[in-house]
Amino acid sequence: MSKELGLNAIEMQYLRHSLALTTAQVAEIGKVTEADVIAWEAGEKPAHMPVQKKLLEIDEAIEMQVLNTCDGIEELFKSEPKRTLSFVVYPTQALYAQYNPEFLGTLPLAELYNTSAYRIKKECKLMLEVDVVLVALEFESYKAFREKEGLKESRENRAKWAKAQL
Repeated sequence: MSKELGLNAIEMQYLRHSLALTTAQVAEIGKVTEADVIAWEAGEKPAHMPVQKKLLEIDEAIEMQVLNTCDGIEELFKSEPKRTLSFVVYPTQALYAQYNPEFLGTLPLAELYNTSAYRIKKECKLMLEVDVVLVALEFESYKAFREKEGLKESRENRAKWAKAQL
C-alpha cells in the first residue's frame, strides 16, 4: 500500500480504468509525466498524493452527478410505465469544451463527462428500469435541427435534439 493516501498500484490502475482515462490523460490531469503514471501502476513507486486526491475527487464528482441525476429521473418517471431517455455524449474534447464551459472545472475531460453518462445509464437501467440511450453529438445534425426548429444553443435544446435521434 502507498504510504500517502492508501492507493496501491492495482487501485490506481483500476481508478484510471473506471474513469475511462489513458495514462497520458492522468498525467495531464495530475501535471506529471506519463512515465510517472506507468511507474505508479507498475508498483515501482508510490503515486503522488495530489494526483490520488484529484482522481478520487473526480470519481466523487461523477458519483454525485449520477446520484443527483438518477434522483431527478426517478421523480420524472414515477408514474410512467414506458420510460426512455437520451443523453448527449461528446466525441471530442473540443466539442465538449465548446458546449460545456460551465463543467470544465469539475470534469476536465470529455471522457469524464461520458463516463458519468455511462454510469447514469447503467444505474437507471438497474435501479429505475429506465432505458437511457447515449447519443454522440453530431454538430451538423444538431445545427440543422436547431435551424429547422428555430432554436438557439442551449443544454435543453441539445437534449431535444438527442431525443429526436431515438
